[in-house]
Amino acid sequence: MTTTPVPTRAETEAMIADVLAQYPKKAAKFRAKHIKANDPEGSKECEVKSNIKSRPGVMTIRGCSYAGSKGVVWGPVKDMVTISHGPVGCGQYSWATRRNYAHGHLGVNNWTAMQVTTDFQEKDIVFGGDTKLEKVLDEIVDLFPLAKGISVQSECPIGLIGDDIEAVSKKSSKKLGLPIIPVRCEGFRGVSQSLGHHIANDAVRDHVLGTGEGTFEQTDYDVALIGDYNIGGDVWASRRILEEMGLRVIAQWSGDGTINEMASTHLSKLNLIHCYRSMNYICTTMEERYNTPWTEFNFFGPTKIVSSMRKIAEFFDDEIKAKTEAAIARYQVRFDEIIKAFRPRLEGKRVMLAIGGLRPRHTIGAYEDLGMEVIGTGYEFAHKDDYARTYGMLKEGVVLYDDPTAFEVEEFAKHLKPDLMGAGVKEKYVFHKMGIPFRQMHSWDYSGPYHGVDGFAVFARDMDQAVNSPTWDLLEAPWSKAGEVA
Repeated sequence: MTTTPVPTRAETEAMIADVLAQYPKKAAKFRAKHIKANDPEGSKECEVKSNIKSRPGVMTIRGCSYAGSKGVVWGPVKDMVTISHGPVGCGQYSWATRRNYAHGHLGVNNWTAMQVTTDFQEKDIVFGGDTKLEKVLDEIVDLFPLAKGISVQSECPIGLIGDDIEAVSKKSSKKLGLPIIPVRCEGFRGVSQSLGHHIANDAVRDHVLGTGEGTFEQTDYDVALIGDYNIGGDVWASRRILEEMGLRVIAQWSGDGTINEMASTHLSKLNLIHCYRSMNYICTTMEERYNTPWTEFNFFGPTKIVSSMRKIAEFFDDEIKAKTEAAIARYQVRFDEIIKAFRPRLEGKRVMLAIGGLRPRHTIGAYEDLGMEVIGTGYEFAHKDDYARTYGMLKEGVVLYDDPTAFEVEEFAKHLKPDLMGAGVKEKYVFHKMGIPFRQMHSWDYSGPYHGVDGFAVFARDMDQAVNSPTWDLLEAPWSKAGEVA
């Protein structure tokens, strides 16, 4: 694989201009606001435009509001049945989940990987589906008596035909004696899955938060783990660290979490948020309503794990700080072993990323701990404050792209010649065909966890297996065929 120096800012700007020149003028002008050469100082001229509707006619890697609500926030809550309310397709497509692991027996007290749908037909679109929804709610209680709640996730037709899911949910909740949460997350709302996160947070705020008063004895060390969806076991790895610091995790949002944990989170002494983009709304709500402080943390890679542990410990007393330092000392031995094993094999390898709303920046430190360098990164559904958090993490001249089109990502890869691409399943096989090692960074490519001490070992192994697999010796990258240095 080719290794070339990281482009200067001027070279990156020239590359961007070269790629955009292949668009019609109007499209090029629009996309130019979303692609910039990084300035670590975050200057105005390098500010990336974000959270804007995708350009019609281009292949976007974004999802929809339904995906943000059902697939990210509500789906991983293990003791609730999640209904995909509408035609069967949306629920079928999201059935496999994002590998949100959860304790319990599937179909008995865990429904995370079950597909429950109202299966709209033409007559339901014409005459409405409220009666059908009520019948399905009755059936769910008969089929799954241990379910602690039900969420109704609206698909596009529900909003278009004007069904009153709020009235049906309220009526059935009273009749069945069970929390039934209506969520107006129709896919056409907003510009990406990001609005779905917000809508889901608001539904928790309006129907769940604060209803769990007095369900357990409180301590001074109670924390809530928010914005961790237990992909491949991530939340379990994160929780172990917090407990070894002396803290008690009273709620997980929402990987391997329960509706009672969500209802009781307002009793937490500190809210710890991993995925800022999807859960900052509920954290600010609890800060305003209950005066609960919150802070971001990052458990990807040793550098960020250690700094986050110390940051969290600062909210507590000397006992927690002492336990934190003792835990860090134990972890450092393991970190050194992992780095010694994998850094010589990965040193100098260059990475491009195109992921959701957090990992384009949160994983940078983990790659750097292994001697790798991020030479291009971008978000599917970031907001302005996400980019503000990203600029200072990258070198000057690194290309930043918001909601990149399939064409742009491929063209940047041809120019930059990365040793590894990290993106989603839609991009995976394109880059395989280009001869570029790839990791699916939405759900860890059937691996994980990637968070925490345990996760760093898995992360390092997976990156090594991807980059150094002998498979790539059998393929030829497009640029090597053009007579460039192989």
